[in-house]
Amino acid sequence: MKEEIIIAGFGGQGILFAGKLLTWASLIEDNKVTCIPSYGAEMRGGTAHCHVIVSREEIASPIVEKPSLLVVLNRQSLDRFEKRVLSGGRIVVNSDLVERKVERKDVRVYYVPGNELAEKLGSSLFTNMVMLGATSFYTGIVKLESLVSSLPNLLAGKEELITSNQRALKAGYEYAHAAG
Repeated sequence: MKEEIIIAGFGGQGILFAGKLLTWASLIEDNKVTCIPSYGAEMRGGTAHCHVIVSREEIASPIVEKPSLLVVLNRQSLDRFEKRVLSGGRIVVNSDLVERKVERKDVRVYYVPGNELAEKLGSSLFTNMVMLGATSFYTGIVKLESLVSSLPNLLAGKEELITSNQRALKAGYEYAHAAG
């Protein structure tokens, strides 16, 4: 098993946090993993993205050129990365901020109302966790339990955020389960 993943959205949507959480959860499941976040102009509202590779084997390069999975939280990210996804790959789309459909016919696409689900939990700031929870269900890359149990590692000193993030992960997972 080897998954090359790009998670992308606006700077400030928690893209890098989602990538780090996926990395921790992958480590818990005894996978090899790399994570390269993109900093820079993205922090001022541009397209932020994170490259994550999850594998059972050693990873030669941490750069993702042709992702097998793309998780996009905004339209600009879909526009930028859609063509790079491998044929037969998967795209998980935040349908609340991406008003167009994926144009490719050779990939599996999952639409998730990430912002709506996050706002029902109290804040659109949890959209990244909703999308990651849905991605866990749709792809099986990591178990929901691994994501949930990894949160304390990343939120040390911010323990008050753990429960809300756990609820958001579960909401995304449950939405995907119900949607099929």
